[in-house]
Amino acid sequence: MHEDFTATACKFALMKKILFFFFPALLLFLLTSSFFEKEYVEIKTKAALGKKLFSERILSKDSSISCASCHIPRFAFADTVAFSVGIGGKLTTRNTPSVLNMKNRPYYFWDGRAGTLEEQALMPIQNPDEMGLPIEEAVLRLNKSREYRLLFQKIFGQKPTAQNLAAAFSAFEQTLETVDSKFDDWSNDLKKLTAREEKGRQLFLGDKAKCFDCHRMEDFTTDEFKNIGLYNGKELPDAGLFNLTKKEADLGKFKTPGLRNVAVTAPYMHNGMFKTLEEVLDYYNDPKKIVIDPLNIDETLKEPPGLTDAEKKGIIAFLKTLTDKKYIRRQ
Repeated sequence: MHEDFTATACKFALMKKILFFFFPALLLFLLTSSFFEKEYVEIKTKAALGKKLFSERILSKDSSISCASCHIPRFAFADTVAFSVGIGGKLTTRNTPSVLNMKNRPYYFWDGRAGTLEEQALMPIQNPDEMGLPIEEAVLRLNKSREYRLLFQKIFGQKPTAQNLAAAFSAFEQTLETVDSKFDDWSNDLKKLTAREEKGRQLFLGDKAKCFDCHRMEDFTTDEFKNIGLYNGKELPDAGLFNLTKKEADLGKFKTPGLRNVAVTAPYMHNGMFKTLEEVLDYYNDPKKIVIDPLNIDETLKEPPGLTDAEKKGIIAFLKTLTDKKYIRRQ
C-alpha cells in the first residue's frame, strides 16, 4: 500500500515538472497558432492579401515604412504634407496623390509613367527616395516569411513573385472606389444640394469657371495632361511630362487628378504648394498673381475668369459634396 502511494506521488510530481516546463510553450503555440489561423482564414482573396501588404513594412529597405505610411487610409489614402517622408528621412519629389478611384485610370503617377496598376504598385518600393528596396529583395523577404509563403500559395497557388505581388496590390487598389457622397445621393435623387452647393455646381459646369473642361466623367477628370502654370524653369523647375517625352509641348504638363474626396486630400498640386481649396480657387482665378512668369501655360488659363468671393465659396461648397461619407469627418 505504501509503495503504491509512493509510486503515485512520484508520477504526480513528474507530471507537475512536465507541465511546469512545457505548458507555457504549449500555451504560446496554441495561442499563436489560433491567431495565425484566424488571420489566414480571413485572407481569402487577392484584394485581402493586397490590403495586408499595403501596410507591410518589410517591403521597405529598413522596414520602417509601408505604402500606408504615405497613402494614409484615414486621409482618403493621401498624405497630409507637401512631400512624404521615405526611408532615412528622404523626401519625395512630388506630392503623394490619393489612390482612391484608380480602377479606371489609363495611366498612373503625376507624369503617367506607369500604364497599369500592377506596374505602378512596384515602383514606390524600388524608389530610393521612398521605400528603397529592390523588388528582388522584397520577393526574397516574402519568401522567407512562413506566413506570406502560405498566403501566396493559398491565393495564387505559388510562392511570392514580383508578378503576384503586383497583382495583389492591384486587386486591393481596385476595391478603393468611392461612390457614396452627397453628390452621388443628389445624382440618384436621394438628397438635395443647398443653394450654395447648387450655385457652385452650376459654376463648375459653366463657361465662367470652366472647371468641367478638365474635371468631368464619373471621377471628375479627363485624365489629360495639362500645364496649369506651375512651371517656370526656376523656382518651379519640375517639367512634368516633358521629362519622359522630351517634347517641348509637354513642358510643365501633369496629369489632371480626379476630384472625388478632394476636400480631404490637401495639400494640392504636384508640388503640394496650396494648403487649402481656397488657395486653389484663388490661384485659378488669376494664376499670374501667384506665378508671374509661367512657361507653356494652357490657353484656357490665360484669361482670368473673374470669380467673386461668393462664387469661389460656392464652388468649394460643391467640391465638398464629392467627399465619400466614410471620409466626411475630415472636412
